Amino acid sequence: MELSSLKELEAAIAIARRGTFRAAAIDLGMSTTALSHTISRLEAGLGVRLFNRTTRSVSLTDAGRLFVQQVGPTLQDLHAALDLVRSHRETPSGTIRINAAPFAARAIVSPLVLEFLRRYPDMNVDIVTEGKMVDIVKDGFDLGVRVEGLVPSDMIAVSLGRPQRHAVVGSPEYFEKHGKPTVPPDLLSHRCIRVRLPDGSLFRWRFEKDGESLQIDVRGPIALDETSLTRTAVIESAGVGYLFEQDILSDIEAGRVVRVLKDWTPPYPGLCLYYPGRRNLSAGVRALLDLAREFSRKVG
Repeated sequence: MELSSLKELEAAIAIARRGTFRAAAIDLGMSTTALSHTISRLEAGLGVRLFNRTTRSVSLTDAGRLFVQQVGPTLQDLHAALDLVRSHRETPSGTIRINAAPFAARAIVSPLVLEFLRRYPDMNVDIVTEGKMVDIVKDGFDLGVRVEGLVPSDMIAVSLGRPQRHAVVGSPEYFEKHGKPTVPPDLLSHRCIRVRLPDGSLFRWRFEKDGESLQIDVRGPIALDETSLTRTAVIESAGVGYLFEQDILSDIEAGRVVRVLKDWTPPYPGLCLYYPGRRNLSAGVRALLDLAREFSRKVG
């Protein structure tokens, strides 16, 4: 098979996986125009149209669905075989694709991924953040990163050691004006920054102390689905926020925000890297997993 043909197959699978030419082009590191030309060459060579394309949407034709069903697994096996051969290199090289929840990606980039790239300069890491769970095998990822309890049962998990914890915070100005909550139900009388989940529902803030668990359906003037926006709203005194500790800790230490209800937000199981056990691991993936275990021992 010519290298150009392999790129065409990868392009078609990427579009089917991501649902748009633009998203697939970003994943493949090419322009949307170049990707469109690549698919046109593939369709011309096959003599069939794989995608129905309009200015607003992309969908698979019947031939396209058959193509994805038949070629997708074969392409994964081919990449696995190439990775197995590359694993015999002394120095790992290539690209590792990781799917992670946004907060999980923020947690691993500095202590783990950047150190990995310093140790293995021939490696590349491609991190895709998504709030919803995905099938990492089906969607072409080498690794996933999720909270321990969300790792699929058929995956092998490597703990990253550090437990997770939430923090309830508000600006000094907000608490000076409205007072501080001392128990979770007090939040019902406060302006809170609501958290919207990937499925569109609003998150109930969770608390636990001395065996008692509470979920508070807080009220407030704004609902947000991105941590940096929540952080900004809290600092600007829009209300009380509920964030992952690592995303707001520097602001707590600098006095930009004040933490409350700390005794109601105990640590819970932390993040895990996970991967399918049936897949032959490349040298790069093995090296990253080894570093993750080293990292876990340090922080555990």
